[in-house]
Amino acid sequence: MKLRIRSALLTRACLLVLAAMLCLFAPASIQTASAQTPTAEDLKRDRNRGLAMLQLVKDYLKEYYYDPKFHGMDLDARFKTSEGKIKEAVNLGQILGIVAQTLVELNDSHTFFVPPPRPVDVEYGWKMQMIGDTCYVVAVKPGSDAEAQGLKPGDEVLSLDGFKPTRQTIWKMEYNYNVLRPQPGKRVLIRTPNGEQRELALKAKVEKRPKQINLEQLYNEINDEREDEKKLPRYVELGSDVFIWKLREFGLTESKVDDMMKKARQRKALILDLRGNGGGHEITLKRMVGYFFDKDITIGEVKRRKETKPVKAKTRGDKVFKGQLVVLVDSKSGSASELFARIIQLEKRGTVIGDRTAGAVMRSIYRPGLLGDMSSGNMVPYGASITDADFILTNGQSLEHVGVTPDEILLPTAAQLAAKLDPALARAALLVGAELSAEKAGTLFPLELELH
Repeated sequence: MKLRIRSALLTRACLLVLAAMLCLFAPASIQTASAQTPTAEDLKRDRNRGLAMLQLVKDYLKEYYYDPKFHGMDLDARFKTSEGKIKEAVNLGQILGIVAQTLVELNDSHTFFVPPPRPVDVEYGWKMQMIGDTCYVVAVKPGSDAEAQGLKPGDEVLSLDGFKPTRQTIWKMEYNYNVLRPQPGKRVLIRTPNGEQRELALKAKVEKRPKQINLEQLYNEINDEREDEKKLPRYVELGSDVFIWKLREFGLTESKVDDMMKKARQRKALILDLRGNGGGHEITLKRMVGYFFDKDITIGEVKRRKETKPVKAKTRGDKVFKGQLVVLVDSKSGSASELFARIIQLEKRGTVIGDRTAGAVMRSIYRPGLLGDMSSGNMVPYGASITDADFILTNGQSLEHVGVTPDEILLPTAAQLAAKLDPALARAALLVGAELSAEKAGTLFPLELELH
């Protein structure tokens, strides 16, 4: 089961599931959707496929969704409305958007539509993030059009294609641009740290995918991404006493967690950086929690339609880390990251520093779909992430739409972002008795390296 925020990592994992499914049940290639204006015949086919996708998503919701009342939504009426819209849609993009919007209206962090593979790869070359209640540019890729036009970290994003990013809407923007409807560019209105407003038309790097995608190629692309991630810096040692661990995803195997904690146990203090970590596997979360307590810990309960079960982390016994612990979080820390940080707070095991987290804490399952003619290889894979359980903490509260408020809120200013300083990591080092300037901290895990 997954405890994960809406993210590119989840979409990639879903594509891996689809690829595996196709290897078992279909020929060695699949057709991607055409980006050209559809003929009447193509439009009829796409509408029919859209209706089939919508029906399967509805069936999955009725079978698996944790809330049988669907938050008060009249499911049959809502899907009937979507059916009518699909029958009037004029292109595939609209059709997929209608299916996606139907799930978005549940306002559930872990329930969303995963559309068929895109006909293009799009790289925007810059990254934005909510810091407090303000959206800032936090990274710009060298050599990108964004860099050429002078976009810089620390620029405040006032609007994106006419829409203001907020904590409530930013995930929808990222889902639309990165998953549902990749665009050749974005029009952004920014305000620089000196107060100047600029409107920029930023071009993306767009590469067309072949009309036929070989499954071996798809696997290789996913594995290449994983290899690139492995090259990113994962930890830093400050002298002999402090270990800084940048955990980007709760996707490690138990043995990998053991390897990292073996390194950390040799130090007096651990700074666990969960900023940007959207969550991951429950088994990884339980293994992590078990390393910080000398007794078994109940993390919370998963509440499904007909049953409620505790989620417990077994102590690692004599392998437990007994030193100081500081956890760093931000607005992109989601799901398993939030649960870990909150458990540390509730059990008074360490200090949490940074920004309020995403408030995206549910438990989900992925359910695939497949349309097309297997004999010809003209296949359309898609799927949906469905929340099958709410996660309730031991204090009776859910973090969904709430998030974790750090013990110490520490937000970088626009000027600090522009200078690529990391005041939160510097503060964490100070708390455990180490010397680390904000300038030096900003060089340890540069965001630019994470831009794909």
